[in-house]
Amino acid sequence: MIFEHEIPSGSHLYFGQSAKVKREIEQRSATLLENTGYQEIVTPLFSYHQHESFGSQKPLVRLNDSDNHEVSLRADSTADVVRITTKRLGRSSDVKRWFYIQPVFTFPTTEQYQIGAELIDGSFEEACEMSISLLAQQQLTPILQIANIAIPKLLNSNYGIALDDIRSMNIEAMMDSGLSWMEKLVRIHKLADLDELSAFPEDIAKELKNIAIEAERIEYPHIVVSPLYYAQMRYYDSLLFRMFEDNLLLATGGIYKIDKIRAAGFAVYTDACVEKLIQKGENA
Repeated sequence: MIFEHEIPSGSHLYFGQSAKVKREIEQRSATLLENTGYQEIVTPLFSYHQHESFGSQKPLVRLNDSDNHEVSLRADSTADVVRITTKRLGRSSDVKRWFYIQPVFTFPTTEQYQIGAELIDGSFEEACEMSISLLAQQQLTPILQIANIAIPKLLNSNYGIALDDIRSMNIEAMMDSGLSWMEKLVRIHKLADLDELSAFPEDIAKELKNIAIEAERIEYPHIVVSPLYYAQMRYYDSLLFRMFEDNLLLATGGIYKIDKIRAAGFAVYTDACVEKLIQKGENA
C-alpha cells in the first residue's frame, strides 16, 4: 500500500533547514562560478542522446516524444552541455566555461542534484581546483582521489585483465594474472608511491607519471591515488578525480572527449553536501 504522503525511493524532499542549506549552497556556488568567468546554462530535462554516455542503457528512464522517437530523462549533463554549447550556440557565443545547477535522473526513481561545469579546452587542474574551491566555500575539505582511466583500459587491452574484474575491484583475479608488477600497482595509494616506476612496463608507467605530474600541480593536502578506478561514463579517457568525506561522494570530474571536442568538467553533488553540512551542524 502506498500512502498519500509517500515519495518514491531514491527521490529527495527538502524542507525547512535542509531546503535552506541547499539554496545557500547553490547560491554561493553560482556566485563563485560567475565571478570566475563561467556562464550558466539549464539544459532540457529530456534528451535524445543520453544512451551515448553510458555503457549500459539500464540507468536511463526512457519514453517517447510526439513522433515516437525515444527520449530519456536527463541522466547526465555533460554530453548535452558540450553539444548544445559548441553546436547549437557555437555560432552566437564564444564562451568556453559553462556551469549548471540541475538534477539528473536514473532508473528507476533516483534523482541527484548537481552543481557542475564543463570547460571546453579546459585542463584537469582547473576542473579539480574549482571543485576544491566550491567545497571549501562550504567548509568541506574532503579527500581528493586521483585516477587515470587509461590504466584500466591498458590492463584490459594489453594485458588481458577483464574490465569486470577492474570495475568490481576483484583483487584476487588481478593478482592471479601472472604479471610481476601487479601487486605493486594494486598497492599504490600515496603520491610517494609514484616516485619509482621502473618496475612497470612503459605504457603503464607513462600513465602513472601523468597522475604524478597533475597531482604536483594541485595545492591540496589530502590527495590519494587510485590507478585501478574505472569510471562508468564512456567519454572519460584519461585523468579523473573523486572527492570523499566519511564515505560520502561529494564531487567527481576529469578530462574527456565528446565528438572530437576535448574538455574538462566536474560535478559537485549537492545532496551529499547538504547531508554533510547538516551533520556538521548537529555535531557542532
